[in-house]
Amino acid sequence: MMINSNQQTFSVPDNNVNLRVYGVIVDNKSRVLVSDEYHLDMYMTKFPGGAMEFGEGTVDCLKREIIEEVGEEIEVLDHLYTTDFFQTVLFNDKMQLVNIYYLARFVNEENVVVSDKKYDFDPVNGSQSFRWIHVNDLTSDIFTLPIDKRVADIIKQRQDIINNL
Repeated sequence: MMINSNQQTFSVPDNNVNLRVYGVIVDNKSRVLVSDEYHLDMYMTKFPGGAMEFGEGTVDCLKREIIEEVGEEIEVLDHLYTTDFFQTVLFNDKMQLVNIYYLARFVNEENVVVSDKKYDFDPVNGSQSFRWIHVNDLTSDIFTLPIDKRVADIIKQRQDIINNL
């Protein structure tokens, strides 16, 4: 889209960036919460979180997403990672994906419903369940999406950030 302003013309890109915010939620047992989901007729394992809405900041987005998905409030501890490579959106190669990851923990962890079983639900689009994975057992192979795989590698390289909480 071209915009003219005070005799200057400049280009503003069309809305082709998808901004998403995710939580690397940890507990006091050095475990990380993962979300098992069924979307677009496929199973996936990812970090909990989702799309930022217009008018939100990134931290507010993450807090909203976690309440919507898990039903519990989180405390955001620190920024962990922002996508630093080009990645297209799954099923839309004309849109660029940028993910922001924050280290967080639950305010009231006792109420969080988790499973010991992967994909503990019927395969209906929108289904979701959660599991804790100890940081020692965390690998990029657990995750479905490329940016989550990168974040898993970062966590493994920097286990001290999890172990020292």
